[in-house]
Amino acid sequence: MARLVHLNGPPGIGKSTLSALFTDRNPGTLNLDIDALHRLVGGWQHEQTDTWPLVWSLARAMAATHLDGGRDVVVPQYHGQLDEIAALEDLARMHGADFREIVLLDEQEAAINRFNLRAKDSDDPWIRHHHRLIELSGGAAVLETMYVNLIKVVRQRPGTTVVPSTEGAVAETYKRLSDALREPSSRRPDSR
Repeated sequence: MARLVHLNGPPGIGKSTLSALFTDRNPGTLNLDIDALHRLVGGWQHEQTDTWPLVWSLARAMAATHLDGGRDVVVPQYHGQLDEIAALEDLARMHGADFREIVLLDEQEAAINRFNLRAKDSDDPWIRHHHRLIELSGGAAVLETMYVNLIKVVRQRPGTTVVPSTEGAVAETYKRLSDALREPSSRRPDSR
């Protein structure tokens, strides 16, 4: 059975890095990195342009096609609202796939520092754009709220697997992620 793996976690925690590693080591798996999709839609670099609806429409279509072909999809994306996660779970169910929910976590202060360091050390236009949007929205206070919302979601979704993610420990975190994905799912495709 194909799987839709939602790799959740605070911004800058390593979701994209681990998703890329996982797909490289599991041929045929789609790394549905929403950040990468954003760069394909014109206007993403302008704060006043809302490309999210377009990007999510593309992401759902790509995931559906891949799942229908019997192949796994990994979505490395922060979601701190139950309805956002439920939408991914519904997508998996509609295409006969298993839904796996993995959350990468570090301590709150460490997670915020990792986000800030990533932006400081990067010349990647998307990372700098994302950091600028967070700063315009309230900076550290926004990141704290995102973290708190994520913890609330984890508590409300008992099928979620939490994988500790420590700064610089990519290989160790990847092993934990791989081990978690080898375990049988606690959800059937038609359950909630």
